[in-house]
Amino acid sequence: MLVSRRGVAAVLLSNVLFGVLYLYSHFMQPMVGSDVFAWRMVAMLVALSAMMCMGGGWAALKEFVQRINQQPWQWLLFVGSTFVVAGNLWVFMWAPVNGYGIDVAVGYFLLPLTTLLMGMVVFGERLNKWQKWAVAFASVGVMHEMWAAESLSWITLFCCLSYPFYFGIRRHLKTPALVGLWMDLMLIAPFAIAYLLLFSNSLSLVMSQWHFTPLIISLGVFSALAMCWVLYGARTLPFTLFSMLTYGEPILLFVLAVVFMNAPLTGSAMITYGFVWVGLMLMVWDGCLQMRQHRDDKTVSEASTSTSSS
Repeated sequence: MLVSRRGVAAVLLSNVLFGVLYLYSHFMQPMVGSDVFAWRMVAMLVALSAMMCMGGGWAALKEFVQRINQQPWQWLLFVGSTFVVAGNLWVFMWAPVNGYGIDVAVGYFLLPLTTLLMGMVVFGERLNKWQKWAVAFASVGVMHEMWAAESLSWITLFCCLSYPFYFGIRRHLKTPALVGLWMDLMLIAPFAIAYLLLFSNSLSLVMSQWHFTPLIISLGVFSALAMCWVLYGARTLPFTLFSMLTYGEPILLFVLAVVFMNAPLTGSAMITYGFVWVGLMLMVWDGCLQMRQHRDDKTVSEASTSTSSS
């Protein structure tokens, strides 16, 4: 699979937005993590519906549904992956304010490696020289972080194992990013609305304090853009490159935790992020080399075609 510049840019931009979203559980206190998750699902559905209207998504939705209906068993894969991503989105908002921030961080450190492993085993991708060095550096960083954390909780395992399943299923089904995410939210949002109406007092909080309204609107817009971009990257990039680019997210989360949440800047964390940063830079360098090679090959091919026609 060729390296797409748009795919690389999409993943990097999604990392930035996911970093911003990580702070929302802090910004929206005294809401609990489950409240923020529920509001995020509802707001994201509204934002995605607007994007579907502006981007011609309804025609793509109709085409996708017609194609899946030709093999109805594929709906089981789609719905199963929807519940997986719903659980991961909930953990992302719930864990940081309930004392499981380290577990989530370790899970996201392992995520690129489990995604890369799936790309090699399921999709038959192979690593070149630069990619092997990149994975080696990142693996050392991840192993150091696991050693520092001293354990692997169910939250860590869920974070690192669930998203590769989701990305793999969506690539297998050739699901358009916007369409697939909108369908996910149509399945998740009713549960979120029921929670807000029956089990949460956050609705009265939103109605009594005006500053929650722009926070919820931006939460929906940023979430929609971040998820669409990361799904676009997962569909258009080799899993080896995509998995390493997603290391930008835990690196950014670390920076945000230090700057905004007064997390201690420890020597152990610097060792972890140093190795991961080197691995990420090597993978980006390899992606640049592949794009340059593709451009040179295309130029030579066009020149040959022009010579032959003359």
